[in-house]
Amino acid sequence: MTIRRIPSGGEFERRVGYCRAVVAGGFVHVAGTVGQGDDVVSQCRSALAIIANALHEAGATLADVVRVTYMLPDRAEFEPCWPILSETFGAHPPAATMIECGLIDPKYRIEIEVTAVLPDISG
Repeated sequence: MTIRRIPSGGEFERRVGYCRAVVAGGFVHVAGTVGQGDDVVSQCRSALAIIANALHEAGATLADVVRVTYMLPDRAEFEPCWPILSETFGAHPPAATMIECGLIDPKYRIEIEVTAVLPDISG
């Protein structure tokens, strides 16, 4: 099995020892991703854009996501993200889990991790 790693070049990848995305066995595994912004909604949008870029580089899209995990330090902040998530995944809803937990830095309000299936381009 071939494994392809897709780094983002972010500071935590080097310090912690991980990669933004790994393509293996027909799947794209995207690491927990935080976004930039002043609130949970802007960070959610930003994280999804970063994830979409990683998926694109791997040959997939957000429509190929089969599993998503949302991690938030305050579960009350999850509901304001629902419209964004519904817009993003509504036509192709993945299995999903939301976990309330501490994140690597208090400035981050949401972290998103996904697994996607590589599209079958053979026809």
